Amino acid sequence: MWPASDQPLRLALIGMSGVGKSHWSLNLGALGYPVLSCDDRIERRLAPLLESGGYTGIQGVAAWMGWPDSATYAEREATYLREEIAVLDEALSSLERDPEHPLVLDTTGSVIYAGTNLLLRLRRRMKVVYLKASGDELQLLTTRYLEDPKPVLWRGAFKPRPGETATDTVERCYPVLIAARRQGYEALAHVSLPTTLLRELSPPGTSRNALAGRALLERMAQLLPHHP
Repeated sequence: MWPASDQPLRLALIGMSGVGKSHWSLNLGALGYPVLSCDDRIERRLAPLLESGGYTGIQGVAAWMGWPDSATYAEREATYLREEIAVLDEALSSLERDPEHPLVLDTTGSVIYAGTNLLLRLRRRMKVVYLKASGDELQLLTTRYLEDPKPVLWRGAFKPRPGETATDTVERCYPVLIAARRQGYEALAHVSLPTTLLRELSPPGTSRNALAGRALLERMAQLLPHHP
């Protein structure tokens, strides 16, 4: 339940890969709320394809997808998105069958590509919280992607120039991808929380911290006075 309320807590955390969605999901999970990681569910659904190529873990999913200029990327991007849509549909169908069930949904960065109908259901069944990186953090998110790649749907934003290495293209195009997604995240969200604010609520390295989870809910109660 929401604090001081008889309504179930249903939060969907959205934002770019590396912005802190899983970190805050774990903090909320420390309060006893059930957490569903879309990354984990998608990985599970892709398991037969991953295993055939010797890939494991979320980094394995990223390796299986490959760079967006690879010959198999477009097909695998479409496969990944299809499985993501299925995971979201399952989660929302479960909430629709059981109106009292609470849930913290740790979405992927590509949730905004799931289609209008599914996103309308998401907004109707859950409070959508956009974890918004500041302009100063664009380089940090790019570096995180290069050092620890997660699955990313580029949707045509990866545009190599003659003579560029793949790393050069990522460094140039990833901030463009973030900017292109920002409008979609803001349109989907009920509330946006800057990552600069979130760092004040939970210093780095404090995942699964109930106090941090409680601080987040208190801040959201201020921003969503009629949250139930």
